[in-house]
Formats: sequence, C-alpha cells, structure tokens
Amino acid sequence: MFDSPFDFLTLVLAIVAIIFARKALGRIDLLQRRLDAIEAAGGAAVRTAMPPPLTPLQEFEQTPPTAPSVAPPPLPEATPGGPAAQTEPAADAPGAAPPPLPEPPAPPQPAPGFEETLGTRWVVWIGGLALALGGFFMVRYSIEAGLLGPGVRVFLGGLFALALLGAGEWTRRKEAISSIQALPIANIPAILTAAGTAVAFATIYAAYALYGFLVPATAFVLLGLVALGTLAAALLHGPALAGLGIVGAFVTPLLVSSDKPDFWSLYIYLAIVTAAAFGLARIRLWRWLAVTTIAFALLWTFPCLQCGPEMIAPHVFHVIAGFVLAALLVVCGFMLGPGGDGEEIEPISSGSLAAYLLGAMLIVLNSAHADTAMIGFALLTAASLLVAWRAPAATRAIGAASIFVFIVFGEWAVRRNVDMLVLPGGAIPGIGPSATDGSVSLHLVTAALFAAAFGIAGFLAQFRFATTKVTVTWAAAAVFTPIAILVALYARIAHLDRSIPFAILAVLLAAAYAAATEALTRRGERPELSPSIALSATGALASLALALTFALEKGWLTIALALMSLGTAWISMQRPIPFLRWLAAILAGIVVLRIGYEPRIAGDAVGTTPILNWLLWGYGLPALSFWVASHFLRRKGDDVPLRMVEAAAILFTALLAFMEIRHAVNSGDVYYASAGLTEVALQVGVTLAMAIGLERLRLRSRSIVHNVGAVVLTAFAGLASLFGLLALENPMLWWQDVGGSFINLLLLGYALPAVLALLLSYAVAGHRPAGYANTIAAGALVLALAYVTFEIRRLYHGPVLTRGETTGAEQYTYSIGWLAFGVVLLGVGILVNSERARLASAAVIALTILKAFVIDMSTLTGVYRALSFMCLGVVLVAIGWLYQRILFRRRTTPPLAQAEG
Repeated sequence: MFDSPFDFLTLVLAIVAIIFARKALGRIDLLQRRLDAIEAAGGAAVRTAMPPPLTPLQEFEQTPPTAPSVAPPPLPEATPGGPAAQTEPAADAPGAAPPPLPEPPAPPQPAPGFEETLGTRWVVWIGGLALALGGFFMVRYSIEAGLLGPGVRVFLGGLFALALLGAGEWTRRKEAISSIQALPIANIPAILTAAGTAVAFATIYAAYALYGFLVPATAFVLLGLVALGTLAAALLHGPALAGLGIVGAFVTPLLVSSDKPDFWSLYIYLAIVTAAAFGLARIRLWRWLAVTTIAFALLWTFPCLQCGPEMIAPHVFHVIAGFVLAALLVVCGFMLGPGGDGEEIEPISSGSLAAYLLGAMLIVLNSAHADTAMIGFALLTAASLLVAWRAPAATRAIGAASIFVFIVFGEWAVRRNVDMLVLPGGAIPGIGPSATDGSVSLHLVTAALFAAAFGIAGFLAQFRFATTKVTVTWAAAAVFTPIAILVALYARIAHLDRSIPFAILAVLLAAAYAAATEALTRRGERPELSPSIALSATGALASLALALTFALEKGWLTIALALMSLGTAWISMQRPIPFLRWLAAILAGIVVLRIGYEPRIAGDAVGTTPILNWLLWGYGLPALSFWVASHFLRRKGDDVPLRMVEAAAILFTALLAFMEIRHAVNSGDVYYASAGLTEVALQVGVTLAMAIGLERLRLRSRSIVHNVGAVVLTAFAGLASLFGLLALENPMLWWQDVGGSFINLLLLGYALPAVLALLLSYAVAGHRPAGYANTIAAGALVLALAYVTFEIRRLYHGPVLTRGETTGAEQYTYSIGWLAFGVVLLGVGILVNSERARLASAAVIALTILKAFVIDMSTLTGVYRALSFMCLGVVLVAIGWLYQRILFRRRTTPPLAQAEG
C-alpha cells in the first residue's frame, strides 16, 4: 500500500495535524455558541456592558464573560393608601408613560453551509499541510535525483522556511490592520507559520546531522532559535500552531534520516524541542501540550533501545534532560512550574517524572544493568525524592519510583537465577535471559542507598506534610522499597537458601520499623498519621516474617507470608484502615500464587512420612492463619478483602487434605500420574466432611464465601463419586484388589461416603431447597446400595471382583440383600418417622422387583428362582401389612379418638 516508510509517516503527520485542527474547531464553536447565548439572553443591556470586539487571538485564549444580571430595582412595599400607591400612577391612567419595550435579541448566526466549510476551512488546512510536506518532498526528491548539491538543498530549504514564516506574519498583520475577523478554526497565518516552522526544523537538522555543514554549537544555537521562534509564534497564533509545531518537531528526525544515526545529536535536538514545548505549556498553562511532549519524548526512547551498549550514554542523557526540564517547567510548586495548590497531588506533575523514570528503568533492563544506566536511574530516583519533598504535587512519582526500583532489582536477581522463571519441570534450553554484565558492587551500594533514602525520607515526611494522601504515599514507599530490595538481594546472593546474614538484616529492618511505629504513635493526635502508623507496623511484621524465611528453609516463605496476612488483619482491628484489610487479602493472594508455582511447598524436601511432613506445615499453618485472619476481619464488616481471605482459608484447608492424601497413598509422590480407589475414596470422604463443616459454619457466619464453598465441595464430592467411585475406579468394572471380607476398600470407598452424604443431607435440610437435600440423600442411597452389592460380590469372588462367573446363588443373594436393605430402610423410617427413609426403602424395593422380573426370571433356575420370588412376595406382603396396621393406624388414631371423646 505504501511505497516507502516515508509515505506512511507523511500520512501520519497529516492525520495528526487534522486532529489538532479539529480540536481547535470544537473549542471555537463552543465559544461562539456561548457568545450567541449571552447576546440572546442579555439584549441591549448586555451588549452595552460588553467590552470591544475581541481579536482572533483573544477569542482563542480568553474565557467569555458571563452575562451580567439585569434586573429592575425593588419597588417599595405597596400598601393601600401608602406612599407607593400615591406616587406610582396606574399603567392605564391618563398621562402615564408607557413602559419601555425590550430590544429584541439578535438573531442567531446561521450555520455555515457545505460550500462555506469547504472553501474557508478544509482548503486552508490541506493547503498548509501541502506547503509543509512539499518542502519535505522537494528535499527528498533532490537527494534521490542528485539534482542539487547538499549546500544548495540546505539553502533552499531555509529560504522556503523563511518565506513561509514571513507569509504567516504578513497575513497576521494584514488581518489585524484591516480588522478582518479571522477564522480561528482555519487561521491562514497560523497554518503558514506552522508549515514554516516544520521546514526550518528539518532544514537545520539536515544541515547538521546529514551533511555536517554545522558544528554542534552552531546547530544547537540555530535549533534553539527555531524553538524560540515556534514558542513566540504559538503565543501569537494559539494552540493549533503549538500542536502542529510539536508534532512536526518530533517527527522531523524520522522524515530526515541518516544511515549512520548520531544519537547525541538526536537527543540534543529533542532536548531543545522539549524545552520549547514545556516553556510554551508553562506560559499558557496548556496541560495537553505538556502531556503530548512527554509522550513523544518517551516514544523516542523505545526505538533507540535496540542499539548496542555503546549507545547507553546518549539514552541516559535523553531521560535525564527530559526529567530536569519537566521538574523545572511542569511540576507545580517547584522552581519555574505553575503554582502549587497546597499539598494537593497533581497528576501531570507526578506523571511527568514517572514517565522519565520509566524510560530510565527500561534503559537499565535493556542494557543488562550496565553501570552507566544504573547510575542514571539512581540519579533520577534521588531527584524524584528531592522534587517530591519540595513539591507535594509530584508525590505520586515516589510510588512509581518505588515500584521501578523493585522491578530493576527483581530483574537483576532473576537474571542470575534463571531457574526461578520456570516450573519445577526444568528450564527449556535457549529460553531465559543471559547473565548480567552489571557490577555487583555497584548494585549493592545502590541498593543500600535506595533503602536508606526511601526509608528515612518516608519517615521524615510524616512530620513535614499534613495531608493523608501525601503521608500515606511516603509511608508506603518507605515500607515497601527496603523490604523489596532485601528480598531481591536475598534471591540474587543467597539463591533463596538459608542465610543468617540476611536474617539479621531483616531483624534490624523490623526494629527500625518498630521504632518508627512507636515514634509516630506518640504523635497520634494527628489523624492523617494513622495509616502511616499501620504501614510501619505492617513493615515490622513483614520484616520479622522475612527473617524467619531467611533463617529457615525455603518452605517457610509461604508460612511467613501467611503469618504476615494474619498480623496485618490483627493490626486492622487496632487501626481500622481499609488499606490494611486489602493488604491482608493481597498477601493471601500471593501465598495462593506461591503454591501454584510449587505445590509441594518445600520441593523435594517435602519428606516421605505420612501426615507429619512439610505439607502439614506448608498448608496447615497458612490455613490456620487465614482462618484466624478472617475471624479478625469479620469483626469490622463483610467486604471483598474478608471474602478473599476466607476463600484462601477454605482453599488451603482443602488442599491440605488432598495433598496429604496423595502423599500418603503414593509413597510421598504428589505428582503421581494416576489415582486409585483408595485415594478417590479418601478424597470423597474428606470433601463431604468439609462440606458438612462449612454448612454448619455458614449458618453462624452468614458468609457468602462459606455458602459457595460448601456448594462447591458438595459438587466436587458428587462428581468424584459419579466418575471416580462408580465409573473409573469401580471394582466391578476394572481390576482392583479390595482387600479383606468386611474391613476393606469397599467400606472406605462406599459405606463411609454414603454415611457422610446422608449426614450432609440432614445438615442442609430446612436451610436449602428441598431438591438440593433430596439429591444428596439420593447420592447417599446409591453409594449404600453399591456397597451392599459389592460386598455380596466380594463374598463370591474374593478381593478381585472382576474374576469368575456370576452364579445363580449370587444373583439370588443380590435380590435377598437388596430386599433386606429396603426392609431396614423401612424400619428406620417407621422408627424415626422419616418419610425420606421410607421413600428410599420404596425405591430399593422397586429396584428389587424390577430385578426379579427382568434378571432373576431369565437367569435363575430351579429352587433359586422359586425362592427369589417367594421371598419377594413375603416381603411385599409384610410391607403392606406394616403400612396398613402401623403407619395407617398411626395416622387415623387421633381422629377416631376425637370422635369417641
């Protein structure tokens, strides 16, 4: 579609310019509508009070005045016979002057038609773009065709730029002299001046970078003059010129390129353009211009990162220069920037510093932590602390700097320990970063300086500032940064193994946070310090947990994080700060992610002893911590953080049971490929038991998490029973040694789950829909009937139920066993007056009848067939007698007794 990248960039420039022009169009249309409304509402009095007509520049920059209220003076109170009645003649009285007629409002201006729009707006915009792009195309064509020498090209380019600038200034003055009302949305002087500015930038840059006609000093001066000229022109012509100028200035290096790029020249040029744009944004208070400039400057960092390590210094200069200019001209309340509004945090001030910090961080990561990049990043981080200390508007940059510091040192640790990036299965060859070339000593010194600077500055800021948002940001950075750096250094140097020196450092850090907590508590009369006190206390707990982690084995990291969540929940009771509740939930989430990385917690050192192994500590202690933490959090209300911690408590409790079962059944191998009848039976039984416990707990807590957790566990048990016990691990379908006669796997896999499912159905009865409880009861009945059937088959076939043929005696025993089971259920239903048990009995007996007429009649022969039907008949008659003589009489006795009475 495009013959060259140049054509594509030309189209991009045109689109951006049109966007800026359309923005100006919208602003002017809004101002025109406001003026029309004021004239219509105020009439002649408003027009008399309005100032003289505005020039096009004033229409761009000034806010239209609000219409003054025109109201007649209040009349004296009219009382019968009073002065008002005597002095004011009636309107219809002879000689009374008629009231003045209000002047009709001016008719609204008709909207411009298609022809007017096309002729006065679009033609001007396209013409300006054509002029600017024409200059670029002429330079390109002359280079490709070799028509003109380099000197002539530069001279003609400069001459064309001067002509455009002169034409723009001449047309502006002619409009001002002749009092012609210019169209700001299609301002011909502004468009001509913008085109001339873009051509001037391109010409000077080409003369310096391509042809070497200008030494760096001369090029610097000329580019500075063009930047200042653009600044002055934008002050006269409004924001449209500023937008076109800044786009053209940043796109110029792409349009006029070189085979051997000089990054020093490029970044000096971008620094001059950035200074001019920031200066204009500061004078006119155009926030959009500052944001646009920062975005373009940051974008110029990305393509340059692909160059070799010898280009690190120019990249560092680029972000440092931009940071300094932003601090001087953009940050509110600092040096030359706009005035600050007390201790209010201003997004542009914070975001401008954070953007250049992001660029510095990317340079560090891309350069493999080269010393020059690290020094530049450290300087900008320190400068962020200084600027935010002086100007609270830039406080959010402290939070960004803290996060970037953690990313830098975390990536440094991962580069040295590539195995931390992969799952326990091992690394894939060729995947992962190479070892860093950065200096270890420089990183250690920088880390110590960062930790001290953030910690000390964050503590002292609590006494300097009085706004909660500001103090909390400083306190969070003071707590997070040193701990994050300590963890990164531990991973890099100790390789996540035991390290007493790091444990000592963690204890010292905990002591520092405890001292800070005590110092801030003494000034507790200031409410804004409450979040900072809580953060310091959390930092102390986190440091102590890390000390345990560093001093003990790897698996203790999971336990330490869980204990941090518990400690944070306890602190939230003492200091009811919403952030602490979220912190407890976040820590719980981190622990959940941690077990996703290594479910064995301690890796190969989990041990082989059933129950008493690392799984008990790695899952049991976090589960206990989360249960206690949820108890603390629930005292202050039910919210999202509480539900997250409760979910983590349920998850760890279930995983503890599941992992211990897998560990015990598979001789310590939790990654065993398959599960047998023993494991599935234990999983189903434990799941049903936990579901019963959650059903009881939810009645007291009214927690939606406990409610959903009970349903999920019940569904899991049902699916595991259906697909596991009755299908995949069914001993009548697959080879399976079930063990002894009665104390065997059948008792564990079918009888025990049947009893637990029956208890669960009674636990939910009356508290959940009847269908839910009846479904669980039906599952219990199926498991119980399966147990009876499998035990009968065990009597005839031994421990492996799939061996041998089914005899007539076995079929007869099935019928008798099912019939006896149905009778037992009926007896239980009669004794405890349970309709559910009687219905279950009816279902079993109906199944027995079906078996008798479908299976026994066709497979049994001789005495077994006769006995089968005889027993069935006797039982059915006995059941009928029971219903008639006991159940029916029990129901009819009260009415008969009442009639006799």
